[in-house]
Amino acid sequence: MHTILAILFLFVALLSVVSIIRQLKYKNMLALGFSVITTLAFGFFSIATIISEISGS
Repeated sequence: MHTILAILFLFVALLSVVSIIRQLKYKNMLALGFSVITTLAFGFFSIATIISEISGS
């Protein structure tokens, strides 16, 4: 079950990376800030969940 959650978090993180690229193109700083925060948060939780599942804790 946690693996599915990690994959969903990773998918959201990848979509936010696409959003970062688009917002850099449009020079929209507020949306860029939210995209960066979203990428960091979801990326961290995705990697942490995957590591937790691999290590078995």
